[in-house]
Amino acid sequence: QVQLAESGGGLVQAGGSLRLSCAASGRTFSSNALAWFRQAPGKEREPVAAISWSGESTYYADSVKGRFTISRDNAKNTVYLQMNSLKSEDTAVYYCAATSAVFVPVRNVRSDDYLYWGQGTQVTVSS
Repeated sequence: QVQLAESGGGLVQAGGSLRLSCAASGRTFSSNALAWFRQAPGKEREPVAAISWSGESTYYADSVKGRFTISRDNAKNTVYLQMNSLKSEDTAVYYCAATSAVFVPVRNVRSDDYLYWGQGTQVTVSS
């Protein structure tokens, strides 16, 4: 059974940092793109960041560019999201996801390309 398990969420003050991790089990995703999405209360789920299978290409939403960094460790089947300079508007449930197809580019991130999803981890930024 394929599972994606997020960890690292929590409560942090504005300006602080958090590092999210997402460990995959049940299969390897070394050839798949991995991404982080988020959903705030009353809003639609949106892509935050994505990373190609090799780690050479990344995507960031405009709202997080320069503050968030996505990375992956294929040996550990894990993807990370380092979040710095957090703002209250970053408050959301954060989900990691993996594509069903291999070698999917991350120039444009579409949730329909991502078949595997974690349960989500809450990030709350207090102002």
